[in-house]
Amino acid sequence: MPATPWYRTAWHRVRTEPFGADPKGERLARILASPHFADGGFQNPVPTRRLVYERTPLEITRAQLTGDRARRVPAAAVPLHRPQSIDFATQPASGLRLTWLGHATVLAELDGRRVLFDPVWSERCSPFGWIGPKRLHPVPLSLAELGPVDVVVISHDHYDHLDLPTVRALDALGTTFAVPLGVGAHLEHWGIAPDRIVELDWWESARVAGLTLTATPARHYCSRGPRTSPHLLWASWVVAGPEHRVFHSGDTGYFPGFAEIGRRLGPFDATMMQVGAYSEYWPEVHMTPEEGVRAHLDLGGRLMLPVHWATFNLAPHPWEEPPERSLAAAGALGAELAMPRPGASFEPAAPPALQLWWRAVAAVPRGTAPLHAPLPASATIPGRPAAPDSAPAATPAPGGRPSAEDDGVPV
Repeated sequence: MPATPWYRTAWHRVRTEPFGADPKGERLARILASPHFADGGFQNPVPTRRLVYERTPLEITRAQLTGDRARRVPAAAVPLHRPQSIDFATQPASGLRLTWLGHATVLAELDGRRVLFDPVWSERCSPFGWIGPKRLHPVPLSLAELGPVDVVVISHDHYDHLDLPTVRALDALGTTFAVPLGVGAHLEHWGIAPDRIVELDWWESARVAGLTLTATPARHYCSRGPRTSPHLLWASWVVAGPEHRVFHSGDTGYFPGFAEIGRRLGPFDATMMQVGAYSEYWPEVHMTPEEGVRAHLDLGGRLMLPVHWATFNLAPHPWEEPPERSLAAAGALGAELAMPRPGASFEPAAPPALQLWWRAVAAVPRGTAPLHAPLPASATIPGRPAAPDSAPAATPAPGGRPSAEDDGVPV
């Protein structure tokens, strides 16, 4: 039988490499022995449907691809804060500083260490560079400007959370990767050294760079290629230092287990909660903003940073709906929020005043009322807006489009 030409082998690898690899060997044996693995796959903490078929799959696809698409993206450039390397040169006065870099990517500087959650620097969250959801705003800073990190924490293997080019760039910096059980197979397939992969089942902990990392339950699933492997776990994460602890939800539907996480590992100085990409078609695997706020309170969180919105168009809801609904829910339930624009840093011990920066660029069709949540009269949300009810217009950049860089929209 003739050998396969080298160029076909190379092309096959280029096409399939982003899909990752299935676990095998000792890793697979560990997966099969997990108490969370049953009936041929990892199980959610409560019964969960990926899609709720109250409509046909064709109708769901049509709604995702059509609908009110104009409202699902900003009408102008998203205002960013462009941090510089010097901004990270000094340690946070309180010992904890968070920098939201868009979507689910957050840099946590915690008790002298740097933790990067779900980093995605690519232009698209897709296995291919020419198709798939494209960024709605640039990354606020380059990986070179970000500098070295002590540990990268991955919640699951979906493309908007696990990005091959970003992983390889961070690997060159010599960082350690913490991933849910099974996901390490992807990283090893991409050339990450096994001794720099920390792979945990739910409720397992590991010490990395003086921090305690614990993988905690989430209500979601993994899928990265044409096949969905049943051998890959998803997780939320707790990172605890000597003085501070934080929680990152990853992607998850709401479930009662948040209260157990809070009892066992909380309370938390800050939580980073998924509030976007929800839909009536997949209500059990992505939280609504109201559920995100409720989960934050279940966890015993002090300050909540809403994440998983603004960066990619992944669901048929208006672009600005997640922050507006988060704001309203926080006011109703007595939660504290920080809602910085992408790239802005803050210390949860002294959160910045709320500024409604997204309102300046939200697309509101003529004759349609804007999605403005009422501002709570109480002080339960810190720093009631120092600006008027709607943020000032973004400063035009050359060509008439608002600038995306420190453009006069308040932080």
